[in-house]
Amino acid sequence: MSRDVSCQIKRLGKEFLWPQNRRLAINLNIAYEMWTPGACSSVNPMGNVLSGNRTDPNADSYGRYNANAGSKRLLDIAESYGVTASIFTSGLVAEHHADELKRRSEFGHDIIGHSYGQNMLFPDLTDEEVEANIKRSTQLIERATGTRPRGWISPRITSDLAVQHRLARHGYQWHGDALDHDLPYLQRFSDCEILAIPVTIDFNDLPHAMRFGRTPEQFVEMFNMALDKLLASNRETLILDVIVHGHCYGRPAAAWAFEEIVSRCTRQEELWVTTRGQILDYVRPFFDD
Repeated sequence: MSRDVSCQIKRLGKEFLWPQNRRLAINLNIAYEMWTPGACSSVNPMGNVLSGNRTDPNADSYGRYNANAGSKRLLDIAESYGVTASIFTSGLVAEHHADELKRRSEFGHDIIGHSYGQNMLFPDLTDEEVEANIKRSTQLIERATGTRPRGWISPRITSDLAVQHRLARHGYQWHGDALDHDLPYLQRFSDCEILAIPVTIDFNDLPHAMRFGRTPEQFVEMFNMALDKLLASNRETLILDVIVHGHCYGRPAAAWAFEEIVSRCTRQEELWVTTRGQILDYVRPFFDD
């Protein structure tokens, strides 16, 4: 498939509001990830990188905490508040933790395609490898949960129009590989269409902790301050994402920060606490001609 792909964009009107005339949609996202054998997390909690092109056992063990324990803890927190999350799911998770993924799907969490392995970045793959990745990941998630995933977010939130076109041709109804707008928009290709639901990256535990060295307490403080300001202004209709990874804020010393955010959001009546699948169902009719 040629990468020379174009599409027409259709956007929501200025008067668009979320259900019950709300301005803010809160999406709680849990990255439930695995890496292919021989690959590992690019994040090294020790700070010093091994010399040469070698697999780092420390980073490998750090990443494996995600599927082994961390994501389960984060999902338990969400469920204790009756909240459904958007789960970024590696095909490997569906392959090796099928029962766990099915249980979370049955609770109502939105299971989202997220590449076969977290290390498989689309810009590094051939067209044939991209095709095989999407097919395999989709089949594994459907086999594990009994339901075909409707949405996809690539590792690093990184795909181009050609991949997004391919996702639409595979029956995906939305993707989150967009950082270029505040609200969902429709991408119409010559033979299919897909909704782009942009991701906001202000509250992502990995850069927060690993790149900037901030604390879980600061994560909560920054979120609360942003939420207070947005609620006070009440001028724009927006999505606010909270993204946590099982191998980062899924650990006991930080998971409490996620719980504080979940607790506040469930108490705040002005907020629509939702999933990307629910956003799709609400928004899609606005684009019907």
